Amino acid sequence: MAHPNAELITRFYQAFQRLDAETMASCYSADVHFSDPVFPDLNGQEATDMWRMLASRAQQFSLTFDGVEADDLSGRANWVATYLFSQTGRMVENRIQARFLFCDGKIIEHHDSFDLWRWARQALGIKGVLLGWLPSVQNAIRKQAARGLAAYRSSARGLVP
Repeated sequence: MAHPNAELITRFYQAFQRLDAETMASCYSADVHFSDPVFPDLNGQEATDMWRMLASRAQQFSLTFDGVEADDLSGRANWVATYLFSQTGRMVENRIQARFLFCDGKIIEHHDSFDLWRWARQALGIKGVLLGWLPSVQNAIRKQAARGLAAYRSSARGLVP
């Protein structure tokens, strides 16, 4: 029988496969901390809203996951998301390594790692191939993602972005 925290990770990714952001959010502690190369510092509802935004905008999306391991304190998994990057119309296959910390049966920290240059090469084409490794381009990707999340959060609250 799997550890309850391994079951929690599995529930999170099974919900992600269905683009069920509410179930994903229910796996997180209210004060969760999330980070990845694009969203380096999200806390609480910022993190759950990021998943809501990504799920609501997903096109030609599929997800696989494996390597789920967990104990009382920490866990890990590997996952692959394949989707259409709508801004360029290019397909992306993003391979991610996830690490988790748990508290009271919820995910309290979630850190995803992936190669942002590899992502940029797929999502942005030749611009990503030539320039995606540059810190200035990677910072521009982060800023654009942050603006997108802020606009989503504003519209979700009924505010004008």
